Amino acid sequence: LCWFEFYTAAGSQDLVPCRICGRHFAQDVLPRHEPICKKVFNKKRKPFNSFKQRLQGTEIGTVKKQPPQKNQQVKKSNWRQQHEDFINAIQSAKEVTKAVQEGRPLPPPPPPSINPDYIQCPYCSRRFNEAAAQRHIKFCEEQAARHAFAAKTTRQCHAFFFLKLCFEYIEQDE
Repeated sequence: LCWFEFYTAAGSQDLVPCRICGRHFAQDVLPRHEPICKKVFNKKRKPFNSFKQRLQGTEIGTVKKQPPQKNQQVKKSNWRQQHEDFINAIQSAKEVTKAVQEGRPLPPPPPPSINPDYIQCPYCSRRFNEAAAQRHIKFCEEQAARHAFAAKTTRQCHAFFFLKLCFEYIEQDE
């Protein structure tokens, strides 16, 4: 038999639905299928945890996560301030468009609003959210110390060379 004749011969048999999954099978195949189907559909599959699989065999796998802190402060929403900033931005954009169409000089840009949630860096006066501020302030403090040291050494070098030039000039006159 070729595959087509086999397929049509199998298709002419009466197919019976499986009581578990609803798929249709030939009468003689169904007794073999149902026990397997029952076993598969009765098991609840555990979801695969790729994170756990990735960490297996590393030192990180032994570190346990600490539960999140429950006493986190709920930040006050500043939606009203954000809404007013948005409205002001739209109005200033309309004014710019109108000025461009009429050929007038452009109006000054609106002043930037200060987000009260941001923390200001004491070294460079820029503002950051809490997580970024912690990283940045440490970095900026080190940079400020480096610049102060470099400026101090530069001043000392300039003073040294100035005195050296003065002494050389005095020696030439003598």
